[in-house]
Amino acid sequence: MNEKTIINADRSYRLAEQKAVEYFQTLAEQHTGKTYVPTLTKDFEAWKPNHIQRRSLLSFFTNKKKPTQKDYHRYIGWLDMTGKLEPYLDRSISYIFMRDMGKALDSPETKQRIQSVVNSLKKDLTTNQANNDDVFSMAKLYRKAQRNGIETTLIWVTEKLKTVTANIPEEMDAEEAQRKLIKIIAGLVMQEVEEMGDGVSSEEKSRRLERAIRLGYAYGLTYPFIDDLLDSNVLSEQEREQYSELIRVSLVTGDVPALGEWTGKNKGLMLYIHSELKAAFEYIKENQPEAEWKAFLEQAYVFFKSQEVDRIKDLKNENYTNEELYIPVILKSSASRLIVRSIISAPEDEGIDNRTFYYGIYNQLADDFADMVDDREGGRVTPYTYYLEHHRERLDLINPFELYWTVIANLIHQVYDSDPKTREVILNRAINGLKRFKEKKGKQGYSEVMELFFSGSPAFNRTVQDIVRDATDVDFFDKLLRDHMISNLRQERKEKEEFTEVTREMRLEINDFLPISNSEAVTLKNVPIIDAANYSLNSSGKRLRPIVTWYMAVKEYGLDKTAILPLLKSLEYMHTASLIYDDLPAQDNADIRRGNPTLHQAYNTAIAELTGLFLTQKAVEEQASLEAFDAKSVLQLIHYSASVTAEMCRGQAMDLKTKGESLTLEQLNQMCFYKTGLGFEAALIMPAILAGTDELEKQALKKFARHAGIAFQIKDDLLDVEGDQTLLGKSPNRDAKNNNSTFVSVLGQEGAKREMWEHYCLGMEALQDLQHKHSFLKHVLNYFVHRDH
Repeated sequence: MNEKTIINADRSYRLAEQKAVEYFQTLAEQHTGKTYVPTLTKDFEAWKPNHIQRRSLLSFFTNKKKPTQKDYHRYIGWLDMTGKLEPYLDRSISYIFMRDMGKALDSPETKQRIQSVVNSLKKDLTTNQANNDDVFSMAKLYRKAQRNGIETTLIWVTEKLKTVTANIPEEMDAEEAQRKLIKIIAGLVMQEVEEMGDGVSSEEKSRRLERAIRLGYAYGLTYPFIDDLLDSNVLSEQEREQYSELIRVSLVTGDVPALGEWTGKNKGLMLYIHSELKAAFEYIKENQPEAEWKAFLEQAYVFFKSQEVDRIKDLKNENYTNEELYIPVILKSSASRLIVRSIISAPEDEGIDNRTFYYGIYNQLADDFADMVDDREGGRVTPYTYYLEHHRERLDLINPFELYWTVIANLIHQVYDSDPKTREVILNRAINGLKRFKEKKGKQGYSEVMELFFSGSPAFNRTVQDIVRDATDVDFFDKLLRDHMISNLRQERKEKEEFTEVTREMRLEINDFLPISNSEAVTLKNVPIIDAANYSLNSSGKRLRPIVTWYMAVKEYGLDKTAILPLLKSLEYMHTASLIYDDLPAQDNADIRRGNPTLHQAYNTAIAELTGLFLTQKAVEEQASLEAFDAKSVLQLIHYSASVTAEMCRGQAMDLKTKGESLTLEQLNQMCFYKTGLGFEAALIMPAILAGTDELEKQALKKFARHAGIAFQIKDDLLDVEGDQTLLGKSPNRDAKNNNSTFVSVLGQEGAKREMWEHYCLGMEALQDLQHKHSFLKHVLNYFVHRDH
């Protein structure tokens, strides 16, 4: 493969390696002399008064009420109630400023910035707590994006995350990959916010935030689709080598080569990954001056090569030196964060760069400690797994846990000049890591690990273990947020799977009882109206309205499933009739519906018109046969149904009347609600009428239905120009052919997406007014805006 190199890759790696060797030698000397033991013992003595308190009987009972960190909202509320929230956030944000931004905590400017972030975050958290909002809800994120003028970018990255998650192979952890990607995007945004400061205009702030989000996605994509993929067993050995070479060439030349012939079983996956990474790589390139671009390539190459050096190691190999084990760790841990500064074109700052370089191994050793069991089972070589495997025969091996404490002492006193705040934060983090590990492994498993890794310093071990047992106020918000994010993502997946399964099963059941029997109308047995009706009913419709009605009636209101069958039929009969009329030559003149020729194409226009009328009357007949409910409720339901049908006709008439006209957004929303939103409203209000719910509940349902229905219609308009006909089941670009005003024609595609997400937010906010929190309706709305057909 011919290469036109932009960077001297070997020289870049050699220079970084030389710096890492010097750093490692310093650490090794301190480790050999065990200077960290008296140093940290003294540090812990100064640290203890804030974290080790003598327990009174009162505090014993008070602590019993402390909620687990798994209960995110209650835990935040408890911190706020006990006055612990601000110091909790202060140590958490201070840690992020050190780890991710290379800041020194004794800087007055940094102190001011940390306090500002803490104040803002505390306000957000307490407001969310009062409103029972979730920090990860799309509605909340979208509202925040609106305030910063970057809602289009949030929509873009949301769509990207959806696609990436869908392409994560089953052998990999999709939720963890998604979390990493979100974390990197958030980290880059935070870096950009700190770099721009408070003096920029709102327009400049929006521009830079948008760029940071897109750059964060571009860089973050490398974690699931390079690091995680190469660490997994998804690719064959040949595929892994081919892919690694492609990455190497990209970094050395600054251009992504063609994928070339891919003969492995993962060709489809690699085509997607290559396309997405190529676009990401080019976006980073376009947004950097040449000097920063070269700096990025050099740091990225150091990171990639150090990963590769570790990746090809064999855990059974008995001959790796300490340098071979630790130098790549120093290189990859520092390069991963230095890359971020080069991506956002941050100005050179020797102090930040040095702190970032020295800090990396601390974080990496902490992560490797937490993951050593999984890493060992996977055959991965880290200082911990290698030590576990060979420490009995290799007495020269440096104990990685001892080196971890050496790094801590070095950071506190050599890198951060014995700053008390730095000592506080780093020791908090170290003890918190051990407490979490102890909780995960259990007391016995934890003791066994400590016995091995702390065997050389029994006195210091006892000091640390006493602290691990008794320490309080050492937890961190980023860990809580991480666990909450993973929990949310998994819960969302579980609920989505349940939603999908419920809708699938209910759709099949509804399909079974929808067809109309000829025996019900003997006089029409030679007339094709019933056949025509069944032709339309038997098409592969989504059955959203009867499914929503069934769920609300049976699951939420406790109505008898058999008793509401006539209502389910009536809803689908009404909806199918409306589609038949909508497709007629005098209206939209459609040729395909639900993947089949439209009814007037399969039969003729007259039969289609009569069938629509027939189904409308069948709907009323079914409603009148709701015998299990009192007559007053049934009469109220029929009255409501008739008024909805009349309003839907008004909406269709408005649509026909305004063909070729340019509508305002207000007119479009009104027409859309009459055409689409009212049908969805009926699916919610009819079971509420039968269940006898109060007027407040009905009004909240109507509000939700209005916004959900409009969001559904906007998505339809978008799919008409963006969708795949094989998935849509109807011809695309119908609206343009019929000269219809749509959200896309009025607002453009980006504007239509913003309007859809606005109604999504309003719909989600309306759910808060319901007496019961219907997670099913949340997933209905999610389906409306994320569907591809």
